[in-house]
Amino acid sequence: LTLRSISNKNTTMTAHQLILKQRAELLAVLCGGGSAEPLDCVLDLLLACEVLVWEDYLSIRVLPEEQKAGLCFGKECAVVGKDRPDTATLTLLADRPVLVRKLRDNIDGALNALLTTGCFTIKDCDAVQLPVYTPSQQVRKLLDQVRFKGETAAKTLLQYLEQTETTRPNPEDKENHLSANCLLYQKKLRSSVAAQSHSLSTYGGTGRFSLDDIYTDGLLEVTDGSGETLTLGLEDVVGPLGTLNEDADTVLVSGEAGSGKSTLLQRLHLLWAREALLTNTFLLFPFSCRKLNAEHRELSLKELLFLHCCWPDRGQDEVFQFILDHPNLALFTFDGLDEFKQGFTDEERHCCPTKQVPIPVLLFNLLQGTLMKGVMKVATSRPQAVGPSLKRYLRKEVLLKGFSPGGIDCFVKKHHSDPAMARRVIESLQANTVLLSLCHIPVFCWIVTKCHQELLGGQDVIPQTITDVYLLVLQHFFQRKSPQSQGVLGKAWLEEHLDTVLKLGQLALEGLETSCYVFSGYELQRNGLKEQDVSLGFLIYCNDLSVTDCKRYEFLHITLQCFFAALYVVLNRNSDRSAVSRLFQSQYRQLSSLSQRCLGHCIDSSVEEVESHVTETPNLQITAQFVSGLLSQRHHNLLLECCPIAVRERKVKQVVKSLSKGMQRHFKSIPRPVEGEKKSMHAMPSFVWLIKCIYEMQDNSIAQETMAKLDVEHLKLTYCNIGPVECTALAYVLKYLRNPVGLQLDNNSVGDVGAEQLLPCLHICHSLYLRNNNISDEGIRKLLEKGMKCESFQKIALFNNNLTDACTQHFALLLKSKQNFLSLRLGNNNITSQGAEQLAEGLSYNQSLEFLGLWGNKIGDSGAEALAAALKNSTTLIWLSLVDNGVGSAGACALAKLISQSKTLEQLWLNKNCISREGVECLIEALKMNSSVKEVWLRGNNLSPEEEEELSKQESRLTF
Repeated sequence: LTLRSISNKNTTMTAHQLILKQRAELLAVLCGGGSAEPLDCVLDLLLACEVLVWEDYLSIRVLPEEQKAGLCFGKECAVVGKDRPDTATLTLLADRPVLVRKLRDNIDGALNALLTTGCFTIKDCDAVQLPVYTPSQQVRKLLDQVRFKGETAAKTLLQYLEQTETTRPNPEDKENHLSANCLLYQKKLRSSVAAQSHSLSTYGGTGRFSLDDIYTDGLLEVTDGSGETLTLGLEDVVGPLGTLNEDADTVLVSGEAGSGKSTLLQRLHLLWAREALLTNTFLLFPFSCRKLNAEHRELSLKELLFLHCCWPDRGQDEVFQFILDHPNLALFTFDGLDEFKQGFTDEERHCCPTKQVPIPVLLFNLLQGTLMKGVMKVATSRPQAVGPSLKRYLRKEVLLKGFSPGGIDCFVKKHHSDPAMARRVIESLQANTVLLSLCHIPVFCWIVTKCHQELLGGQDVIPQTITDVYLLVLQHFFQRKSPQSQGVLGKAWLEEHLDTVLKLGQLALEGLETSCYVFSGYELQRNGLKEQDVSLGFLIYCNDLSVTDCKRYEFLHITLQCFFAALYVVLNRNSDRSAVSRLFQSQYRQLSSLSQRCLGHCIDSSVEEVESHVTETPNLQITAQFVSGLLSQRHHNLLLECCPIAVRERKVKQVVKSLSKGMQRHFKSIPRPVEGEKKSMHAMPSFVWLIKCIYEMQDNSIAQETMAKLDVEHLKLTYCNIGPVECTALAYVLKYLRNPVGLQLDNNSVGDVGAEQLLPCLHICHSLYLRNNNISDEGIRKLLEKGMKCESFQKIALFNNNLTDACTQHFALLLKSKQNFLSLRLGNNNITSQGAEQLAEGLSYNQSLEFLGLWGNKIGDSGAEALAAALKNSTTLIWLSLVDNGVGSAGACALAKLISQSKTLEQLWLNKNCISREGVECLIEALKMNSSVKEVWLRGNNLSPEEEEELSKQESRLTF
């Protein structure tokens, strides 16, 4: 990119010189992030300043706006003001950066204004609101379309914005009336939050990273009121997108352990402190639920804010009153709601901001809005820890689904300054899809990246399970602290460090029993832990001066605490004989002595609220997975000298028996099928957990015996947080089913890597449902290559994924080669007429397909004509859906020929298209020659109410 130099008498360096001087910083910024937003922000500015012409805009990529603060562009260097544009279309270019910000939260209103004035069609609106676009990308798409529509459309959009601006209060008006004390406090709070957020704290024990250098965006999704899944940017977490309850103030960011919730919140804090995000938020108060657990005093709201966040140097009462008077200008964040000792309850109401109450009462009343109504709250938690009683107080729930494949590459490159090393790590991951599937979870990606030397050094056993990965990090940390003279660790490395492992394990287990994740120096000393044990890096110093002046420690990550607890359960020779079996129990039992309480606080996952001192089910489940993995035959030699064979075998039998009982409980709950329906099992998340435990054991006989007892025709696992890791475990176990099943995985996070991990069990699936799973053409290519070789594979549903015309050649090949394939549903993807024509080629050779669904694509008339021609000789087609595809009368007339010739077609769906009276009349004539067609749906086409009434009288099978 060549920038014009901007001269300024007060500037010692030209813009061109500044660009050259900071070339390295600019390249670092340009190459990271995994998002198109940085590019678009700068292109907006360059277009507005007339540095670029429109043709340049289509091909250049530059710098994110939120990172400009880290670069120096010279003193008082600004674009010289110029005359305002004399046309509306030019105004859209000149004001583009401002318009993007203003329209991001008003996209629906703007589209409605353009639609009602006739400037836009429904098709134009749909093109703007494609699910693959972020809100900012939707705005830019809108601005581009309005510019090409001409002056009238541009004026309409600008008039709409003027109307919204006159009705919206200006936050700057309030700032003009702020006292000096409030402004001073804001400055101090920003400084404090920036200092806390600057470095990545989650993995700080092995060297601290600048958050700017290492942060990588995860996949953020939200489900709107219509059930559609929307992709969010970080700026949308507290925005209106996806709001389900306008009266609520709490946004929940949920994700599995290690998915990056704390880091995301930390990034949000840092950008607020730099005034790069949440610009309408005057004060932001961050809280850690893990640290609030250590607060045993009763506090008022004022004390909570000032003691746990930032103390005002002066005017405390004035600052607090400002917060009370302007709740809409404050934001509270609560990290780790699932780590709070006491489960959520709304029984005790509290609304007085000055009255001292226990911390749980204060927290729960803040979340439900009884206290400080109007303050936006953002809380993070694992999904299982949030019950219905809290969910009814949520404004929306945002799902954090870890890294995309591009995010993994970006994260690895940021971790390794040597491009060659980064490339080797990425290549090793791509060669091991099981390990790659684990890396979609950021904490596992960090471990694999951190342990790259062990990974690339030719391990005897290639990591396959989560337990393998954590043993890798255990070995890495011990290796890092071993004397250089000893060289690499020997095969008995675990035995050599057994004393330290057991001490850390006992501390971890006691913490899990009491929901304790922060430990005092006294607690470490009581467990025999010394400075050299702490220096290994598994425990990190917790900066918690707000609660006490003594040092406090926490495990590097909650999953690492669970791993050490599992090591203690497996390796401790003196543990209670029933400790392992109690770990897998689903029902909570309160036992008397400490030894009996060891892992005894198990509760059923269906219980909403739990009292204090009850172990958290999610952490127990992670611990149980690790116990299963450690007792795998794969690690027999490693544990040989650490645990007597007889003790190990006893514990293995206990795990196998517990898993068998757990599965039997699920199998017994399968209801008898209704007459005419298939026998179906709707699995719960705990079923997935048991499957993952079986996978960790890596014992084929256990998986085979378990599946021999499952007798269903349909296995439903919708909304179960199924990602690539879970797909690996499911395939490992389900491949041993005796009879083919329909596997329904709708509304999960399977992705391309997960789809590939399902291949081992595809032969036992007669149907595969993968709606709304972020799968692209590449994932489908691998799936269909295997599916063509599987005799039982007959149905697939892929509604609302990321498929394009490129996938249709693979489906065409499938249809040609499989003459027993029955159902293909590809609704709400990005397939055009070209893809429909490619699909038609395969359909013309197929004589088995009964159901074809292409709802919500863009095949148009030519695509409809190609499909109709290919299907006219079909002797099996029963149902065809081309809803919302831009099909006009020409396409309808082509489909009429299909109707007149088909002897099997029963239903044709053509809602939300562009069919006029001429096309409908063609359909009516065809229906006169075909009595087997039962319904033709035509709602939402180009017909007046009078025409619909008249035409429906001519043919009763038409539905308008």
